[in-house]
Amino acid sequence: MRLLLAEDDELLGDGVVTALARRGHDVDWLRDGRETLAALETGSFDLILLDLGLPRVDGMHVLKAVRAAGDDTPILILTARDAVTERVAGLDAGADDYLVKPFTLDELLARVRALLRRIQGRAVNDLEVGPLVLLPQQFVARLDGHDLNLSRREFQILLQLAVDHPAPASKRKLEQSLYGWDEAGSANAIEVHIHNLRRKLGADWIETERGIGYRLAPQ
Repeated sequence: MRLLLAEDDELLGDGVVTALARRGHDVDWLRDGRETLAALETGSFDLILLDLGLPRVDGMHVLKAVRAAGDDTPILILTARDAVTERVAGLDAGADDYLVKPFTLDELLARVRALLRRIQGRAVNDLEVGPLVLLPQQFVARLDGHDLNLSRREFQILLQLAVDHPAPASKRKLEQSLYGWDEAGSANAIEVHIHNLRRKLGADWIETERGIGYRLAPQ
């Protein structure tokens, strides 16, 4: 799962990122509200862990902006604001859960698990593009009824191409499906993954849209 942590406390943030990474999650860690809003405009996440006391743009503003944009990504508030009125305001603004600092990592991880279980029912449905079938929750791809041996990153790229089909997906969008919004792999990482996918699917399955990106071309 890809998670976004918006937290300006370096010690706390480092502990949370480490704990979540050990559970197999990819975590983008941002330190202020303005960066958080920018990340949410350009990337998608399975869960947002949001501190209310963020610099530049406070967390409550971020929360309201997310919900105003129609984004229903689960949001877990992490904050030292423990007054009942603050909790009510956060939940009424659209937060899914509220955890008061200081908290134990075990409780945080339990709440993260609960929220992620809740979204399984609205996870990306199985996709079919011609004879290609993708089962996102199982990370399984089948072509003509036969399972493809794909790496996790190859699957993520193929899934993004299938979601965008029949439109092309830009290289930047494919990078965001693999890495954080402000990260990047090696300069030719996407090209390497596309090359491997063409080898496994068939050379004509993925078309290059010059200056735009890549597009699935069902056979």
